[in-house]
Amino acid sequence: MDFTIENYMTKGPHTVGADRDLKFAEKMMKELKIRHLPVLKEKELIGILSLRDIRLLQGIERDYEKVPVEEACVEDPIRVQKDDDVRKVCKEMAKEKIGSVLVMDKKKLVGIFTEIDVFNFVSKLK
Repeated sequence: MDFTIENYMTKGPHTVGADRDLKFAEKMMKELKIRHLPVLKEKELIGILSLRDIRLLQGIERDYEKVPVEEACVEDPIRVQKDDDVRKVCKEMAKEKIGSVLVMDKKKLVGIFTEIDVFNFVSKLK
């Protein structure tokens, strides 16, 4: 069995521009049925936005929908390389209590590995 994360990640993740507002990002997540969006600024990866981040702002920001994604995203998210061992990545996610990591091919975003991908990986173990 090959334990390279590239074999278990979601390839070609959807992304959102840093200048978009949270209303746009939330609608996008609902339509795509996803909970995490890598954030790009001028084609450079700067962060990740989760549905949880949006929900937190809903509770404290009256006009949360108008907040730019760049102001709400987690900057400098955890990145792994596509040839990293999926078991190591799962261990790191558990340790850091995070729901996703971004998968890179050097400096290029090629995938995302989320809790759902973890469940799919575990279900294939014998």
